[in-house]
Amino acid sequence: MSLFEYFENAEGTGILATADSDGMVDIALYARPEVVDESTIALVMRERLSYQNLKSNPNAAYMFIEKGPGYTGKRLYLTMIRAETNQSLVESFIIKQPEISPAGDDSNKYLVFFRVENIWPLVGREK
Repeated sequence: MSLFEYFENAEGTGILATADSDGMVDIALYARPEVVDESTIALVMRERLSYQNLKSNPNAAYMFIEKGPGYTGKRLYLTMIRAETNQSLVESFIIKQPEISPAGDDSNKYLVFFRVENIWPLVGREK
């Protein structure tokens, strides 16, 4: 199954882990990523700790825990490629997933693109 098909169909919870240049780690809840192609994803991010960390350390990990019994999901190991500041483009992604930005949220948002370095299941290291 392709990454696009997986995230189009899977329901669950996403978590993004980042670290600053000193190695101080942060984790945060995130919506499902937008799959650009099989090696690139994008996330809408606010100007908060995760985004600040990526500016000094481009490495991140995204964990998706599928809804349901057991421990099923994926872990994506990522490298930030770039951040898009064009608010029209950012808003076009928010429209697809309204839970990203609650009504009345006027904080700065970015569309952050990542190269997918590795994909592992939620448990174990087999692909």
